Amino acid sequence: MIQKPIFILGLLFLGMSLTAQQGEVINHIYDGNKQASAEIFDEAEISYRRALSKSPEKPEALYNLGNTHFQEQDFDEAKQRYFQTQKFAENKSSKHHAFHNLGNVFMKQKDYAKAVEAYKNALRNNSEDEETRYNYALAKELLDKEQEQQNQDQNDQQDQNDQEDQNENDNKDDNKEGNKDKDSGKEDENKEGDEGEDKEDKKDQGDQEKDQQPEQGDSEKKQPSKPKQTELSPEQVKSLLEAMSNQEKKVQDKVNTEEVQGTPVRGQKDW
Repeated sequence: MIQKPIFILGLLFLGMSLTAQQGEVINHIYDGNKQASAEIFDEAEISYRRALSKSPEKPEALYNLGNTHFQEQDFDEAKQRYFQTQKFAENKSSKHHAFHNLGNVFMKQKDYAKAVEAYKNALRNNSEDEETRYNYALAKELLDKEQEQQNQDQNDQQDQNDQEDQNENDNKDDNKEGNKDKDSGKEDENKEGDEGEDKEDKKDQGDQEKDQQPEQGDSEKKQPSKPKQTELSPEQVKSLLEAMSNQEKKVQDKVNTEEVQGTPVRGQKDW
């Protein structure tokens, strides 16, 4: 970056009729220029401020004070003085110098967009100045690179956000799948438990029914055996009947004998 020099005053006013106040302003600016050339910037600042106390809108004093702040790297103060210079400048040359150095301030602050605009304004007042054209091209190139980097950063940030969202969604899916498997495992466990309980209940029920039902062997043992029926031959039947008839006759004879012996004699009296 190339900075425009301070305005030189003194000979410009020779042969002109000046008031005492105007003479004091010119003298303070002249002293400030000598001190700035000797790089005694704090003394130069005092001289320029003395000039401005007499004439607050003096473009030469504003511009040269701005250059002093720029050399002291007080860019905010320098920016303010250059802006005031172009505002009160009476010709295009003064405006051109003010905008050129204003662009230099923005370059120092890495505000390339404002630097490009400042150099554009300088070229509008003097389009042939090679130094301004060079600074403008440099500022524009830096601005393009900055915007490209910003776009790249935004894309990287968007990609990072998308990746984080994808990872979050994947984690959610994994959690859902894990919960699903867990629930499925619980259902299988419950199912197996229910089946086990059903089997156990059926076993208990079978044991209970088994206990309630007598064993077949015991039942057969407890039931009395039925007498076997045999068929009698006719001779055996006849012999059996005769035996029964004889037995019945003996019983009848015995009964009759007992009746005779036991019957008292009627009409017998005791003496």
